[in-house]
Amino acid sequence: MFIQIFSLLLDVVAGLVGGACLLRLYMQYQRIGMGAQSANPLAQFIFTLTDWLVLPLRRVVPSVGRVDTASLLAAFLVELAQFAVLWLVAGGQGSLLPLPVLALFGTLRLVISLAMGLLIVHVVLSWVQTDSPLARLIGRLCAPVLQPLRRVVPLVGGIDLSPLVLVLLLQVATIVLAHLQVVTLGALL
Repeated sequence: MFIQIFSLLLDVVAGLVGGACLLRLYMQYQRIGMGAQSANPLAQFIFTLTDWLVLPLRRVVPSVGRVDTASLLAAFLVELAQFAVLWLVAGGQGSLLPLPVLALFGTLRLVISLAMGLLIVHVVLSWVQTDSPLARLIGRLCAPVLQPLRRVVPLVGGIDLSPLVLVLLLQVATIVLAHLQVVTLGALL
């Protein structure tokens, strides 16, 4: 029971910090919140939550074009730390080789979860608070992914179904990723 509770709490903390690192990466890629960190509470929260980890990594890991590799590495390291702590709590037996693989798949799962979370918040805010700074920011984050789908998926009765299609695609990606993880770990062990 203790290990399950600890695992849940560790997963929540790692998900929050790792997800914030990935959101920081995406916001910087989209050039959102860069100059106006203090103007938008979400951008301020994301940057404040991740500065302690991303800024030191930036000194040794350069950006590649518009991609902030320090933020990506930070998310991976958070996932790696999570699996390493769980490995130690479980007794520390067995090979350490699967831990980086688990961290990689954990980071990819975090990307999918973050996209789904942003999408759900975007849809809910579009119904209740269409003119808030948070709704505009999340709308800007979701627009590049939804735009190609909006060209393919027609409006049905004036309702945009592209978020629903994207959620389904993300669910399929989650299933495929889980299968790839099992196959990859099976080959390693």
